[in-house]
Amino acid sequence: MAEHHHHHHNVSGKNLFLTIVLNVIITVSQIAGGIISGSLALLSDAMHNFSDVLALVIAYVANRLAARPNSESKTFGYRRAEIIAALFNASVLVGIAVFLIVEAVHKFFHPEAIDSMWVIGLGVLSIVLNTASVLLVKEDSHDNMNIKAAYLHLLTDVMTSVAVVVGGVLMYYFGIFWIDPLISALIALYLVWASFGIVKESVSVLMQFVPKNVDVERVVEAIEAEAGVDNVHHIHIWRLDDKQINLEAHLDMSEDFSISKSNEIIKKLEKKLHENFGIEHTTLQCEFGRNDDKSKIVNKKEHTHE
Repeated sequence: MAEHHHHHHNVSGKNLFLTIVLNVIITVSQIAGGIISGSLALLSDAMHNFSDVLALVIAYVANRLAARPNSESKTFGYRRAEIIAALFNASVLVGIAVFLIVEAVHKFFHPEAIDSMWVIGLGVLSIVLNTASVLLVKEDSHDNMNIKAAYLHLLTDVMTSVAVVVGGVLMYYFGIFWIDPLISALIALYLVWASFGIVKESVSVLMQFVPKNVDVERVVEAIEAEAGVDNVHHIHIWRLDDKQINLEAHLDMSEDFSISKSNEIIKKLEKKLHENFGIEHTTLQCEFGRNDDKSKIVNKKEHTHE
C-alpha cells in the first residue's frame, strides 16, 4: 500500500580522491612543520586538516556502502552507514580538540620561541590547497551530510590557516609567541562547536527522532482532512538517512471500505504527504471499528495486537 522512493546521490569519486590527496599533503607538511618549528597552532591546523581527511575517507567509503542494494537480511541496505560515519568522525574531532585546548592552555602560560617562517609558509600552502579542496567538493556538499560536514571544515580550514599566517607574521616581526597557543585554542574550540552540531544531527537520525522540519500536528491535520479518514493514530515519523523521511500510522476509516477504495485514499495521502512534508516512504494501516489505542503517539513499550 506504500510507495517507495529511493534517491541516492552519488558523490564524485574523482573529486573526493583529489581532495583527500590535497589534505593528506597539508596534514603531513603541517605536522612536520609544527614539530620542527615548535608551533602548536600549526599542529592544531594539521589536526583540523586531518579531520577533513577522516571525514572525506569515511564519506567516500560510507557513500559506496549506502549505494549497495537491499537484501533479505538487510532490508534497509546500508543506508545508515553515512550517519554512523558522521557520528564517529565528529566524536573523534571532539577528542582531538579537547587535547589541543589542554596543550594550548599549558603553552599559553609557558610560551616558547617558535620558528615563525615555517608557520607562515605552511599556513599559506594550507590556504591554497584548502581553497582548491573547497571548490572540488562544493557541488557534492548540498545533499550529503558527510560531504557537507567536510565542506564546512575545509571552508573554515581556509580561515584558520589565515589566522595561523597572521599569528606567524606577529611572531616574526614582534616576537609575540603567546599568540600561537591562543590561535590553537580558538581553532580547537571551533572544532568542538562544529562537531557538536554533527553529533546532535546524526544521533537524532539514529534515535529515529522526528525530523526538525516536520510538524507532527500538521501531518495529523493533513491526514485527517482527507475524505474517508476519521482518525490517525500510532504515528511514527523518522529519517532513514540524511535525506529520506519515513512515516507509518494507523488510519481509522469512516466506513468499511473495500481494499481498492482504501488504496485510492492512501494514494492521495501519499501524494499529499510527499508534496507538503517531503515524506518519501509511507506505510499506512487501514482499520474500521477496531478497539485499539487511539493516541497519536503510543507510549507503551509493548503493543498488544488484537
